[in-house]
Amino acid sequence: MKKISILIPAYNEQEVIGHLYQRLGKLANDNPAYEFEFLFVNDGSRDKTMSIVEDYASKDTRVSYVNLSRNFGKEIAMIAGLDHVTGDATVIIDADLQDPPELIPKMIKLWEEGYDDVYAKRNSRDGESWLKKSTSRLYYRILQKATHVPIQQDTGDFRLLDKRCVKALTQIRESQRYTKGMFSWIGYRKKEIRYDRDARAAGVTKWNYPKLINFAIDGLTSFTTAPLRISSLLGIVVSFAAFLFIIILIVRTALFGDPVDGYPSLMAVVLFLGGVQLLSLGIIGEYIGRIFNETKNRPLYFVEEYHHGKAVKKAR
Repeated sequence: MKKISILIPAYNEQEVIGHLYQRLGKLANDNPAYEFEFLFVNDGSRDKTMSIVEDYASKDTRVSYVNLSRNFGKEIAMIAGLDHVTGDATVIIDADLQDPPELIPKMIKLWEEGYDDVYAKRNSRDGESWLKKSTSRLYYRILQKATHVPIQQDTGDFRLLDKRCVKALTQIRESQRYTKGMFSWIGYRKKEIRYDRDARAAGVTKWNYPKLINFAIDGLTSFTTAPLRISSLLGIVVSFAAFLFIIILIVRTALFGDPVDGYPSLMAVVLFLGGVQLLSLGIIGEYIGRIFNETKNRPLYFVEEYHHGKAVKKAR
């Protein structure tokens, strides 16, 4: 009997985790040909998420969990889960039920047909603002043009991964992770399925715009050096324009006796060039910061407790 691990990163999801567990339980009961593992990764939740998961683990041997020592972020929570899954295939799904567990049997069927990475692409995104949808589309267009790795648009972490994909991802130990790009980077046979994404079943999203901006910067700096090339090209263009401007001033003064423009024009040029220099330094700084973080070679996470679901855990 093949085993399917379902990996659920969770951070402060006490309002929705009960609904998720019920739907996962029904999924497992409706597919008796497979053994299921429900692996919850508690990413330093401050509410009752961990105690709820522990209660499920005390009654259901399908429930496993990794309790991280603090909040490391979803990207690290996912690699922690991938380090601990035991299935022949792993499905990554968010705890908020925006991605329907009922789609998993279709993923399993395609996996059985020989696909290694069955990813779900969204037709619609209920519960998200027009601004978020528009900026997301624009970001993925930029990322696709800036990198040679084919990044899927409107595709999140909801996917089924064969064991060899999981093994490949666990070999990548970058501290500032952009897993959506890594799914594409590792390759293997991929298959797209489409679905309509629901609104959150309960609770509130943990993603605000500052976090999304940081996530977008991580994506750009992880998979392309295009920002560095753009800053170099911008420097060439601005330098050439400044050189032409100097020639024009010299010719004007020498041939026509026109006085050189004074303080306002000088300040405009200085401020413009200073802004370009600071922008270029900022881009370089982003890459140097990533190098600094990677060279420290710190562990990605620490585990406070790991429970494997083979044996029923005694309730505390």
